[in-house]
Amino acid sequence: MKFNPFKLERFFAQYEFTAPYLLCTSDCESFTIKELLSFEENSQTRFENLSLGYTDTRGNPALRQAISSLYTTSNTDNILACTGAEEGIFIFMNALLTSRDHIIIQSPCYQSLYEIAKSIGCSITQWPMNPNNKWELDLEFLENSITPRTKAIIINFPNNPTGYLISRNSINRIIEIARKHGIYIFSDEVYRFLEYDEKDRLPALCDIYEKAVSLGVMSKAFGLPGLRIGWVVTSHKTLIEEMASIKDYTTICNSAPGEFLAALALRHKETILNRNLGILASNLSYLRMFFTKYNDFFEWVPPIAGPIIFPRLKFTTDAHVFCQDLVEKKGVLLAPGSMFSYNKDHVRFGFGRKNMPQVLEHLEEYLDSYIKCKELE
Repeated sequence: MKFNPFKLERFFAQYEFTAPYLLCTSDCESFTIKELLSFEENSQTRFENLSLGYTDTRGNPALRQAISSLYTTSNTDNILACTGAEEGIFIFMNALLTSRDHIIIQSPCYQSLYEIAKSIGCSITQWPMNPNNKWELDLEFLENSITPRTKAIIINFPNNPTGYLISRNSINRIIEIARKHGIYIFSDEVYRFLEYDEKDRLPALCDIYEKAVSLGVMSKAFGLPGLRIGWVVTSHKTLIEEMASIKDYTTICNSAPGEFLAALALRHKETILNRNLGILASNLSYLRMFFTKYNDFFEWVPPIAGPIIFPRLKFTTDAHVFCQDLVEKKGVLLAPGSMFSYNKDHVRFGFGRKNMPQVLEHLEEYLDSYIKCKELE
């Protein structure tokens, strides 16, 4: 098994902990341990007395019970806790796929959603989102791309990096197509619960399709990446057992403190999600003003869910050069579209953190300086 370098993670390794102003992050504002423990009486004492022995390989029962509250039909037997979302992707791909298989993957996307399948030897069809139609997907393209070897369809809603959220009718159509051909669906749902209007929220795929696997994590919607707790959920008993078997060769089990704090956080999910949705609503108001003011520089699709957008640059065709110049001159980090194997003229904005308005000011300084230089030419 041979992997290509993970472009986005290598990019973050270079800049994430040195750049003072992050404007490309994909998570929401985090919490401290003290803040989490304040949600429940006596939680500090329980945390201090927590054993640091091995944990249940499937996840602490209290954690799986808390995770099950996010789903309507799935129970704790259908849940496998993982170390972050990345392990969930890895064990799913290795449990299900062989070198003879073909997958269809929504694009652009997070690299590991296709790179791991590629390392296994699978053939891959990129299912392109349309930037000229608010990132919509062509469902006819999906159906026409299916072959006798197609094993899985890989989707991600709300989407990273575009912020796109598909309609309920369209997701039902994807399930119809998959069911017709007996195809699995791997549904990356790490931004679920960040819909600005709850009526836009899609059901978890594992709750409505018998061959679906839903991926969740504490990192994104809940803003707790440091816990390194994720999960996969499916009603497909054989597949969940195979994934658990693969996990014996990766992490075996999760961190006991991480599982304790994740379970606590999920018991208070409404408090956490409401705070994060409030941050997103406030930051979106700043972004609307920003993109109106700098309309000559960016073309964007206002999102209806999630903390990220993927605007197109109007003033340059090389987003990588722009992002590098921006971070060197102003310390502001944006992620170029090339990190998602996409067109060179897109960048990912992240607006899930409280300091986004202040970071945006530094970007405005850069753009205003750019305007002045052009006027002097």
